[in-house]
Amino acid sequence: MKGELRVLHVITRLIVGGAQENTVASVLGLRARENLSVRLISGATQGAEGSLESQFTGAPEALTMIPELVRPIHPWKDVWALGKLGRLFRAAHPDIVHTHSGKAGILGRVAARKAGVPIVVHTIHGPSFGCFQGWLANRVFSAAERYAARRTTHFVSVADAMTRQYLAAGIGKPDQFTRIWSGFDLEPFLGAHNDSAVRAKLGIAADDFVIAKLARLTPLKGHEDLIAVAPEVISRNPKTRFLLIGDGPLRESLRRKIGGLADKFVFAGLVNPEQVPGLVGIADALVHLSRREGLPRAVPQALAAGKPVVAYDCDGAPEVCIDRKTGFLVGPGNRKVLVERLNQLAGDPAMRRRFGEAGRELVRERFSVQRMIDALEELYWRLAAGARLPQTQSHAVS
Repeated sequence: MKGELRVLHVITRLIVGGAQENTVASVLGLRARENLSVRLISGATQGAEGSLESQFTGAPEALTMIPELVRPIHPWKDVWALGKLGRLFRAAHPDIVHTHSGKAGILGRVAARKAGVPIVVHTIHGPSFGCFQGWLANRVFSAAERYAARRTTHFVSVADAMTRQYLAAGIGKPDQFTRIWSGFDLEPFLGAHNDSAVRAKLGIAADDFVIAKLARLTPLKGHEDLIAVAPEVISRNPKTRFLLIGDGPLRESLRRKIGGLADKFVFAGLVNPEQVPGLVGIADALVHLSRREGLPRAVPQALAAGKPVVAYDCDGAPEVCIDRKTGFLVGPGNRKVLVERLNQLAGDPAMRRRFGEAGRELVRERFSVQRMIDALEELYWRLAAGARLPQTQSHAVS
């Protein structure tokens, strides 16, 4: 029998979002495995973006909250959170600290090394630096990532694009990276269908062509681009409706920008993750226009439901939105081509079915939550063996 590995995950906040859903699924899935003791440390969740804290109702001992761990830079709170993390690590004696997101990724890795944690893993859910921000912020965040990288044993990338970006920025070495797809429960999406009752509840007609967007209403998610192209899309296909799934601080400003097209946009608002498959099921296509994303979970989720995707060719999107096979890739900000691709899908049901079927096969192969948990468990034991932890000394790791 292997000895037990003690693993602490750390994340900045548990809002309803892809990185957070990935982390919660990882923690809960790994807790069910033998010889693993896994817990999560998180900052407080506030605001219109919802919370996943309820996922731990059945296992409250698995979640520890640090209110001082906040997303914005806050010197006093950051120092306090760093100290709390260090004390937690020294008390728990974890074999592995696994961090997620920007702030928790920096503070968690620094605290783990100061506390003498033998293995420190960081998942790159999305880039913390890049052309989406100003040069000063870009330099600060890339420098912080390089600093934290020197305290990192291994990186998990949710897309090969993240590995390439971080290596190009001088962060880490090639053998420090493992790509693990961000898995999710496939069955609800594989079983999703165009439910007329759900359409009716949202005021959507049976013959409307529904373009869904599954994303928080925050900057860089591309809602403004969708609103900008809406008039031309509607002029060619008057039965088009836009379904926005998610909530966030831009809700009211987006409503104002929609103006006279309010009847063409449906704001589903913040919904529980369990409700997402039903909403994706009534869509005819999904659009993903983010300028900053690791690998957008919304894209494989839509494909699992058999829905074609139009996505900006950004970060990890091309690894699942395969151009002209599971959907269309569009250059970021190219609104003219975006209109053409959306209208192309609207006018070709056979193409939508073909893309959707190809997408389902790709997602079945890559994105099951079981596959993700298996890969993480294998990585932990491999790193533990490399660090010569006592739990692995008498056991070969396959």
